[in-house]
Amino acid sequence: MQLKGRTAAITGGTAGIGLAIAESFLAEGARVGLMARDAKRGSEVAERLGEDALFVSGDATSQADVEGFVDAVGEKLGSVDILVNNAGGASDLQPIVSITDAEWDLVMKWNLYATFWATRRALPGMTERGWGRVINISSVEGKHGKPVFTAYTTAKHAINGMTKAVAREVGTQGVTVNAICPGLVITDIIRRTGPATAKAMGMTFDEMVAAFSADAAIQRPVTVEEVAAVALLLASEAGGGITGALLSVDGGTAQY
Repeated sequence: MQLKGRTAAITGGTAGIGLAIAESFLAEGARVGLMARDAKRGSEVAERLGEDALFVSGDATSQADVEGFVDAVGEKLGSVDILVNNAGGASDLQPIVSITDAEWDLVMKWNLYATFWATRRALPGMTERGWGRVINISSVEGKHGKPVFTAYTTAKHAINGMTKAVAREVGTQGVTVNAICPGLVITDIIRRTGPATAKAMGMTFDEMVAAFSADAAIQRPVTVEEVAAVALLLASEAGGGITGALLSVDGGTAQY
């Protein structure tokens, strides 16, 4: 029960990596608030997870929704001790010369701005209480780059920079700020959107998975459980000495 008495807020928390983190936190005694756009699925997930789970419908590209989510979790479950900024993703992948301003803005809001809005909202309570954990789910693309991933890569690099800077701001106030940088994780969302991503890269979905796997030391995608295990460490007392870190969970793809 490493997180007994703690409250966590997780954006994008009803599927994939976010859901795996929620399940691991609940198993260790935390109360967990989840935000996602699909209200029906979110309500069903929260009901399945039990009385210590709360679902709040919201869109990560909306400042009002993100800030309202943090407030709602604090009001209904208790002060937010752990914030997991998991919401994010890539929009239509294409060369930079083809990206419109609207598409660029969407990716920035979905990834970078959502992380900024939630962190800014949750931090004052954490610093006032003298304990907190901010865990940003970044990407291996935040450490290097691939063709047609320009907007997504830019957003994730920015999140990594924010992580390091904010960790320095609050390091003496009992709050740690870290980023997890997963490699390829085969989630339901990836299965749905992966074929279009692969097509933009000039591959089939299976060829893309093989290429990403070949680029990793372990020669396979990582799992949501492997990412969640690192999030649990960072959220726990045992992770108190880790801050400003960009922790790769990519099977050895990024070499730093």
